[in-house]
Amino acid sequence: MRSVRTISAVDSHTEGMPTRVVTGGVAPIPGATMADRRRYAIEHLDGLRRFLMDEPRGHAAMSGALLQPPADPGADWGVVYVEASGFLPMCGHGTIGVATVLVETGMVEVTEPETVVRLDVPAGPVEARVAVRDGRAERVTLRNVASFATALDAAVTVPGLGEVRYDMAYGGNFYAIVDLASVGLPFDRARKDDILRAGLDIMAAINEADRPVHPEDPGIAGCKHVQFLAPGSDAKRSRNAMAIHPGWFDRSPCGTGTSARMAQLHARGELPLHTDFVNESFIGTSFTGRLTGTATVGGVPAVVPEFEGRAWITGTANYLLDPHDPFPEGFKL
Repeated sequence: MRSVRTISAVDSHTEGMPTRVVTGGVAPIPGATMADRRRYAIEHLDGLRRFLMDEPRGHAAMSGALLQPPADPGADWGVVYVEASGFLPMCGHGTIGVATVLVETGMVEVTEPETVVRLDVPAGPVEARVAVRDGRAERVTLRNVASFATALDAAVTVPGLGEVRYDMAYGGNFYAIVDLASVGLPFDRARKDDILRAGLDIMAAINEADRPVHPEDPGIAGCKHVQFLAPGSDAKRSRNAMAIHPGWFDRSPCGTGTSARMAQLHARGELPLHTDFVNESFIGTSFTGRLTGTATVGGVPAVVPEFEGRAWITGTANYLLDPHDPFPEGFKL
């Protein structure tokens, strides 16, 4: 066995969506803040991302997290999020996976019945409260970054679809929220290819016409997610098909998408503070969320969301690179 690169990881899934938590083999990423480190990674470490996320070690819907020393001395760990589409500012399902891995591997001090894990991530500080019994992480409640709506009842012309109405909201990433029936498609996994194509077309049209930009961090910009709402979705229970650039669906209910959805519902006057909201994924798993308070982000009214879900460890591995491997940074088909 020959290897010029060895990356250690603990793999998990959060309500169906994978998270490859990288625990060793990646040096500390330069930068004074985690946002700086994300920018450095975008510019210099995309080959590492592709090595871990793309085939043959990953797949088209792969997601992961690079554990790092925190830039904030009050945090337990820093995290840089990676996935098939790039480096994210925040990832909700991934953070639940990270917190579960940290507890079950003993990489944080564990207390029962609850262990609090403070994480420093590019979008800002987040806190995971992990319910622990007999050493196992049973459930994670994640307090996310402040979230807000940037547009309600916006419209964009999409080739092949005509005028599409949407709301735009931020929950750690930007989300266009669209009633699926309004584009003439059913909430049916048998039609997933059509739904995905519509989502990618809507993203492209929005980014050309009115690309969203975070009011405090211009490095967080662009719409790479379309949250298609199933018929009957409301402020108590919502079902979504989450189309993601460059062409896949979130298997989990989507944590940052749940936060964005709650911010949108609050902006519409439909979801009060301290009220449970259930968000269900395309495969039927769910997160339960609520809004715990209000805030402002760059002068924009915002809310503080939290949501809870479960993750399970699926394996541990050392990912190797043979010096003669013809795909040293993976490939996409």
